[in-house]
Amino acid sequence: MTTNHAFWLVGRKATGDDSIDVTSPWDGRLIGTASIPTDTQVEEAVAAADAVRGEFAATPAHVRATALDHVSRRLAERTEEIARLISAENGKPIKWARGEVGRAVSVFRFAAEEARRFNSGETQRLDTDAGGVGRLALTRRFPKGPILGIAPFNFPLNLCAHKVAPAIAVGAPIILKPAPATPLSALVLGELLAETDLPAGVFSVLPVPNDRMDALVQDERLPVISFTGSDKVGYSIQASVPTKHCTLELGGNAAAVVLSDWSSEADLDWAASRIATFANYQGGQSCISVQRVIADVSVYDRLVAKVVAAVEAQGKGDPMDDKTDVGPLVSVDAAKRVESWVEEAVNAGAKLLTGGKRDGTTYAPTVLENLPSGVTLASEEVFGPVLTLHEVDGVDEAFAAVNDSKFGLQAGVFTHDMQTAFRAHSELEVGGVVIGDAPSYRADQMPYGGVKKSGVGREGVRFAMDDYTYERVMVLTGIDL
Repeated sequence: MTTNHAFWLVGRKATGDDSIDVTSPWDGRLIGTASIPTDTQVEEAVAAADAVRGEFAATPAHVRATALDHVSRRLAERTEEIARLISAENGKPIKWARGEVGRAVSVFRFAAEEARRFNSGETQRLDTDAGGVGRLALTRRFPKGPILGIAPFNFPLNLCAHKVAPAIAVGAPIILKPAPATPLSALVLGELLAETDLPAGVFSVLPVPNDRMDALVQDERLPVISFTGSDKVGYSIQASVPTKHCTLELGGNAAAVVLSDWSSEADLDWAASRIATFANYQGGQSCISVQRVIADVSVYDRLVAKVVAAVEAQGKGDPMDDKTDVGPLVSVDAAKRVESWVEEAVNAGAKLLTGGKRDGTTYAPTVLENLPSGVTLASEEVFGPVLTLHEVDGVDEAFAAVNDSKFGLQAGVFTHDMQTAFRAHSELEVGGVVIGDAPSYRADQMPYGGVKKSGVGREGVRFAMDDYTYERVMVLTGIDL
């Protein structure tokens, strides 16, 4: 029997006049239904967030930290239940879903820790100029106001956590809009927040359809928008509200670079394993999934054979099976889009080394080489289990190939040479460089975000807290330094 899930309105359960069915991408079965708020209920949520903004900003740090600790603890206690829900509504293999819950546990724990030490203030002596004698500046950070968090389907719990936890840590009310395809995990998060002593109005979780999102985006009472999703939608939001602060975590076509010094059999085995895993681990539906492999000519042939073998060894099938590595895409339309891009590339001259077949929502892990420059796969984010192989001669060509992209989220560089590592850090036009591993590595406490078409601002708890707040300086006069 499926369950009709209420949403969370001003910290309490509520239902609207309509609902949305949530179905499994794997087998199409009905997982549950989520109630959809009415326009009147959305207005109530925004008005409540606006009304409580001052009270919440003044809440003692220990109150916010205690609430965040509670959510972290409860997520840990319910890991298996929530992981199975993520897998059911998202199609993510259960082992990766458990990992997602574990990451969300950490995000709320990190936020609790940061809440306890955030905003202690920074002093600056002003008598470095004669006009500042006897004056001292104290700078602290304060919330910009209520936040609209818009989350995607691919990490339906953890990317909600990355919106909510930093907001609570700084004392900013938040309205969370989960993805319509995967709202149930976010509603569980609302349930855990409701168990805390946070003031009413601090949070609402509203599964508003995308065609009703514009009213929330335009509402002046929500001065901060944190959006994760496609570059097209993200930049259209930013353009429509130029006076708002927008954090945009958008797409990528992440590159893994394998250089000539990464040449032993063990080195190449490791690189191939990491590339194969992180090109496919969410069905390729991750902004930092490996899409491009750029390998030096000296190691290219050996690496290709190992990558193809590692990709073919990926476990495929039922997401609820612990042995499954690669599950379905989120929808048939998503799988058909990937299929059409691969067919376009092959018809234009790309060589298909493995994969290239679709079965409903499932697309086989796919490897291509000799990709023509004019095809869609060469410039856009595939968001599917597809990787392309490119041969280069030397570091200069490799780094130029990485930068030959409108995206710039993360890159992985397999090298043992520290000078090359620091050169990569200096020259690669991305938000993060991972040395000795795939570009898909992310620690939830580190700054995460991109450049170029990959977005603006940073996630990662402490860095999101900076984005949600502004500096306010106080000058003290008559101070004997």
